[in-house]
Amino acid sequence: MKTTLSFSPLLLFLLFSLVQGLNPKCDTQDHGSTLQVFHVFSPCSPFRPSKALSWEESVLQLQAKDQSRMQFLASLVAGRSVVPIASGRQIIQSPTYIVRAKIGTPPQTLLLAMDTSNDAAWIPCTACEGCTSTLFAPEKSTTFKNVNCGAPECNQVPNPSCGSSSCSFNLTYGSSTIGANLVQDTVTLATDPIPAYTFGCVAKTTGPSTPPQGLLGLGRGPLSLLSQTQNLYQSTFSYCLPSFKSLNFSGSLRLGPVAQPIRIKYTPLLKNPRRSSLYYVNLVAIRVGRRVVNIPPEALGFNPATGAGTIFDSGTVFTRLVAPAYVAVRDEFRRRVGGKANLTVTSLGGFDTCYTVPIVAPTITFIFSGMNVTLPQDNILIHSSAGSTTCLAMASAPDNVNSVLNVIANMQQQNHRVLFDVPNSRLGVARELCTK
Repeated sequence: MKTTLSFSPLLLFLLFSLVQGLNPKCDTQDHGSTLQVFHVFSPCSPFRPSKALSWEESVLQLQAKDQSRMQFLASLVAGRSVVPIASGRQIIQSPTYIVRAKIGTPPQTLLLAMDTSNDAAWIPCTACEGCTSTLFAPEKSTTFKNVNCGAPECNQVPNPSCGSSSCSFNLTYGSSTIGANLVQDTVTLATDPIPAYTFGCVAKTTGPSTPPQGLLGLGRGPLSLLSQTQNLYQSTFSYCLPSFKSLNFSGSLRLGPVAQPIRIKYTPLLKNPRRSSLYYVNLVAIRVGRRVVNIPPEALGFNPATGAGTIFDSGTVFTRLVAPAYVAVRDEFRRRVGGKANLTVTSLGGFDTCYTVPIVAPTITFIFSGMNVTLPQDNILIHSSAGSTTCLAMASAPDNVNSVLNVIANMQQQNHRVLFDVPNSRLGVARELCTK
């Protein structure tokens, strides 16, 4: 089959001269301005290998080229859905991880805290009482609209109310309270516009815990990013969190199943109807150095009736373990670090295992069903600003939590790719350096 294209006479002359030189039996008849198309392994192709390949070698070479092509095509799709992540500590003085989001038409850029344990997004809006940072101006957006009381979304937010025709809600976030109107507008992450995205337009907030420019909910509930973009991203995402000391947007949030890591170990995701938004996993043991520490089974056990178990959470900074688990890990850590030197243990703030001399820390391994995650020193130790004190960066869960909950927090996740594959009910973790 021939495809007709126009080329300059000089280019055709050079091409046909090359073809004739490679194989004098090839057709060199003057075809005017007609370009003949050959397969790469054709005897008349100028790109044919100089050394004859066997059938097996040619097929393997074609397969390798196909693989490269697939990687290239995947990169084109994946590049649209990768959102840079930075530590909010350095940029907005918030102990969260943040992503850039564009809200409205024309777009207004805000830095939203990403939170895997919350569903609805919320953003501080014009005239917000108690908001202190950049505000979204809905009056400047041509695609902004309120959600009315009869809409199904109004029943999917916490504590909804309908004092007027539009829906509003309030919630508690850490030690803060938030009051917001439920609205819709276009939200753009990376270069993917999401029209009529439902979120809270914050009208009032109190307390110190509110992320200053808003929050992006990555939980499993009906108003989360996963649920509202199910057709686009197929309820799949992963992230790599850089060090909280990093000044750059060097981490990444990958949305959708394309270009997710292949070499990664998984553990099953568990469903808990009492806390349906959270990402529960089955933590079966913890190893300090080479020793699996003695933890009562009920301290790690998953119990959907009470909400007990272990979750991965991007919003908590330091891993919290229920008291029996934490004490077992802490005591073995102290024994390994102190050795025969009998080092003095001090405390600093909420950390009870600190040292004022340089130490060599053992690794700590979380053993999940089907997956082990071994943490190096960077994920275990925190240093004082003067560098004179080093602490184990974990703590006991507070006694006021209404059930036994272990939290694998963001410091222990730093420089790891954490993959949430909800359709296949699994969570994966692989080491990945993303701090720059």
